[in-house]
Amino acid sequence: MQKGVALILDVLALVYLASSLYSTETSATGIIRGQLLDADTQSPLISANVMIAGTGLGAATDKTGAFEIRNVPAGSYTLNFSYIGYAPLIIPDIIVKPRRATFVHAETQGQALTAEAVQVESGYFTRSTDQPVSIIQFSAEEIRRAPGSAGDVSRILMSLPGVAMVNDQSNSLIVRGGNPAENTFFVDNIEIPNINHFPDQGSSGGPIGIINVDLIRNVNFYSGGFSAEFGDKLSSVMDIQFREGNSHEIDTQLDLNFAGFGGVAEGPLGGHGSWLVSGRRSYLDFIVKTLNVGSSIAPYYGDLQWKFQYDVSPADRLIFLGIWSDDHNAPDRSTGLDNRMTHYGRQDDGIRTTGLNWRRLWGTRGYSNTSISHTLQSYNQDWFETSTGKYTIKNRSLEQMIKFRHVQHMQINSNQGLVFGLESKYLWSQYNNWISAITNATGDSIPELLFNKTVGGLKIGGFVTVSGQITPVISLNAGLRTDYFSYTGITDFSPRFSLSWQVSNRIKLNAATGIYFQSQPMLLYSRNPENRSLKNMKSVHYILGFERLLTENTKFTAEVYQKNYSQFPMDPSQPGLFLLDEGYTFIRSGITDTGRAQTRGLECMIQKKLAQNFYGLISLALFKARYLGTDGLWRNRKYDSQWTFSVEGGYKLNRKWEFSLRWIAAGGGPYTPVDVDKSKTVHRLVQDTRLINKTRYPNYHSMNLRFDRRFSFSRSNLIFYLSIWNVYNQKNVAEYYWNDAEQKLDAIYQWLFLPIFGLEFEF
Repeated sequence: MQKGVALILDVLALVYLASSLYSTETSATGIIRGQLLDADTQSPLISANVMIAGTGLGAATDKTGAFEIRNVPAGSYTLNFSYIGYAPLIIPDIIVKPRRATFVHAETQGQALTAEAVQVESGYFTRSTDQPVSIIQFSAEEIRRAPGSAGDVSRILMSLPGVAMVNDQSNSLIVRGGNPAENTFFVDNIEIPNINHFPDQGSSGGPIGIINVDLIRNVNFYSGGFSAEFGDKLSSVMDIQFREGNSHEIDTQLDLNFAGFGGVAEGPLGGHGSWLVSGRRSYLDFIVKTLNVGSSIAPYYGDLQWKFQYDVSPADRLIFLGIWSDDHNAPDRSTGLDNRMTHYGRQDDGIRTTGLNWRRLWGTRGYSNTSISHTLQSYNQDWFETSTGKYTIKNRSLEQMIKFRHVQHMQINSNQGLVFGLESKYLWSQYNNWISAITNATGDSIPELLFNKTVGGLKIGGFVTVSGQITPVISLNAGLRTDYFSYTGITDFSPRFSLSWQVSNRIKLNAATGIYFQSQPMLLYSRNPENRSLKNMKSVHYILGFERLLTENTKFTAEVYQKNYSQFPMDPSQPGLFLLDEGYTFIRSGITDTGRAQTRGLECMIQKKLAQNFYGLISLALFKARYLGTDGLWRNRKYDSQWTFSVEGGYKLNRKWEFSLRWIAAGGGPYTPVDVDKSKTVHRLVQDTRLINKTRYPNYHSMNLRFDRRFSFSRSNLIFYLSIWNVYNQKNVAEYYWNDAEQKLDAIYQWLFLPIFGLEFEF
């Protein structure tokens, strides 16, 4: 740690020296361009006022809703939007850079002008007509600067009360006591099964995010009670919108950060659109080879993302989207022993999603998004047991999906709206896998498994949601979704309801309930023909929420919830295990769909938007997640850490310097203690199945610090940041493993003191 501190001091000295020496740093001006739209119909709002807070600069929108403000000094600003008959809108964190244009996409909703209606005071927190509960929105700047996130869209969510903190080395989202397999992701109306490098097969987790934050416009995260528009998932939805490229000139950016090195380029497309491309590659393997650090073999990965946007007409827009990743890892046995890995070997994985979305404006009546996409996930892996060198797993998997999705938003009148649509996806997966005979962690002898099979089927889903004002202060959303899967022949119906009562201009009460279904992973269906008779997993959500606007830019929210799970896969031969949480590696046959679970909790959060110099978020969650084994006993689920508490915030000293921190504490997750005597006998970790998930890891806590320094030159910009993870070097236990060489139980720790720096050079 002393070397790390010395390195940080050296870096700070260099940054200070650079700040002093660069007399060419300038206060040149930039441009703010944007468009203001009706949130319900996407139609442009004409002659709206757009003002930069604290300055005399502003503009009015034209017939397309577009606006432009020139000669804005470089810095961070807040935009105020006002339009008669619409809710006021305030967008902070608008970063203006010398000689560059910043594009702002803004949407606001109409509001009643009657005496009975309650006029909401703040425009910092935008309303969602179809999601009154369990939603939070982040801008790209909020994600980029968050300490401990390393620009990863998933890691910033770990400050939220509904997301449990599990392991620093993973950004898997554990939402309200669920499992990473219960989450889904969308980018511009196109589904992305997993947004992580080295993805967990059959799940949504992984260690490092794929999405480049510099391409993001905003993120909506739904942690429960989401509308009928989203299906086939039980816990959460992350809806990401990519920004538009510069439609006036070519801009480029070079990056060096935690995720790797690469760049972003953008520019106009034929006078009717824009293009935006990002490419990155990790560099740790280069460092390892250069320094010749013995047996350590570093993984390497890369990603390519793009968005081509073309306006065919004022009402029709086409978006061509691509998100590709390529991952490689080949630790040898020596590396496995040095790093306390249970397995070593080789993995070559990849995810490729390519899609086309057509957005159509239907005048002032509404709009629609129609997309078609193809996703390919490939896994080519060979794994050996580190302690014995025995070849244990061969994985040759190719999973593909072709998806069509249409979502129609229509305004019936000024108070009622309708959302309906259809989606279908064809899945087919090829598996040529082998798992050796082995004694598993519970001490049972598992026979060899070999399966070479192709499985597939068509999923069809339809949905409709009606929303409207029952009274000037009460709104109701009622939705219904139906899904059919040809492989199992199962049809499910999912009603969804939500209610919102605007008690006053600062207080709001919300409620939501709904039924959610999710099919089993294709990997499980492939194991045995009998598994196609398994019912889809089911979850019922009940949520009550309270909102209180403390100030114009600060909001308090509290929610209580309960999720009842049923129809989960269970193995009667392992009656105490909940298979979804344990993984499917050693499942053979005889699976039933009798599994039940329950999560209930309380969440509180105070969020302060950046109004001037300070922003922050404080959250607390108390929850309990359990499951019912086939032996009739209730046990803790794997991710039941029971409580989380986080404090995050930052201060902008001026347009050059910014400082921020994040401190997270959480209860220790449950685990099954080790039977030391049996582990010594069989030379591998054997758990005591009499005490499944009855012991807990030590409580987790860690602090991350970060500072940003911006350099503005006449024709370019440079952003340098330094982020320090686990500042006080807390030893948080990731897991326990059996050290067979020393015949004892040892701990694997999460990241200790870790400094991370990054550079962004724009020109």
